[in-house]
Amino acid sequence: MLETTIAAIPPPDESAMAAARELQGRLTKPAGSLGALEDLSVRLAGLAGHCPPPLPEPAAVAIFAGDHGVHAQGVTPWPQEVTAQMIGNFLAGGAVVNAFARQAGASVTVVDVGVATPLPVAAPGGEAGGAPPTRDAPRLVAANVRPGTRDLAVTAALTRDEARAAVETGIRVADELIDAGAGILLTGDMGIGNTTPAAALIAAFAGIDPAETTGRGTGVDDPTYARKVDVVRAALRRHAPDPADPLGVLAAVGGLEHAALAGLILGAAARRTPVLLDGVIAVAAALAAAAFAPAAVAAMVAGHRSAEPGATVALRRLGLEPLIDLGLRLGEGTGALLALPVVTGAVRVLHEVATFDSAGVAEK
Repeated sequence: MLETTIAAIPPPDESAMAAARELQGRLTKPAGSLGALEDLSVRLAGLAGHCPPPLPEPAAVAIFAGDHGVHAQGVTPWPQEVTAQMIGNFLAGGAVVNAFARQAGASVTVVDVGVATPLPVAAPGGEAGGAPPTRDAPRLVAANVRPGTRDLAVTAALTRDEARAAVETGIRVADELIDAGAGILLTGDMGIGNTTPAAALIAAFAGIDPAETTGRGTGVDDPTYARKVDVVRAALRRHAPDPADPLGVLAAVGGLEHAALAGLILGAAARRTPVLLDGVIAVAAALAAAAFAPAAVAAMVAGHRSAEPGATVALRRLGLEPLIDLGLRLGEGTGALLALPVVTGAVRVLHEVATFDSAGVAEK
């Protein structure tokens, strides 16, 4: 599945992009006056393969959840059980992501790809392929590859087969959500300790020191932060992951949710569907997706700039400019949801704004 998905990812359609640029120049506004929105509309036309591209709606948030063996290294003060507890909160509609999803009219799907502790609720959606989520009824997909990763400070976090299984879970979720009608996918994540493997992934793919990619996550104190940087640095020395082998990098120092998010991006790119990236977990996964298939970057839209330093490193590496910058570091998909109206607006302009000729407005 992974190889066929990668092979199906098309390059951007240059003729559609040219048509979008030409249309932008004829709309009743000064040329370039919508700034980055004009560039975004051109990119989305290239992804869709025609101009104007379809409106990016309805929106579907996919929250991938997993736990991390590196938690044993004391990289976060939060107990690991919080991952499962937050899944219950997502499904009850009580998290920030739920509030923002209701505001945006987006559905929420939670995917247990690697939670280590028993979930406090039954899985309404069951295995992949269950009833699609709705705005008012989040769905839980049971797709647990293993109960949390191994401790990346001691051994590889995953086997290559486990990493592949997680990536392919993400591909399947992308297909299911798009088949159910989603016009844009939004990345979400949940996993106590997951900023540690994110920092390791970004450092590995960018080839830089972990001090530049490691942040304070949930707000750790100075001693915990120093330990976190040391753990990431030691893991990269131990495993020496090769950025040309993205599956190997994910297996060595990644998380199950990072791998699944990479798969979601690849699956959406193969279906010419945009993916609105959230924070540092998402952009770490996006680096892996780009290593698998450089053309997948055409499907990526950076929703926001996370306060985690690794996010800026990853966005620069991907050549993406975030749509908003509010100092967010919650995850869950919250920043992507806040950016969603910006993406929709960029496309709606191409659909609804009159041209100078059609409106009878004189040009300069």
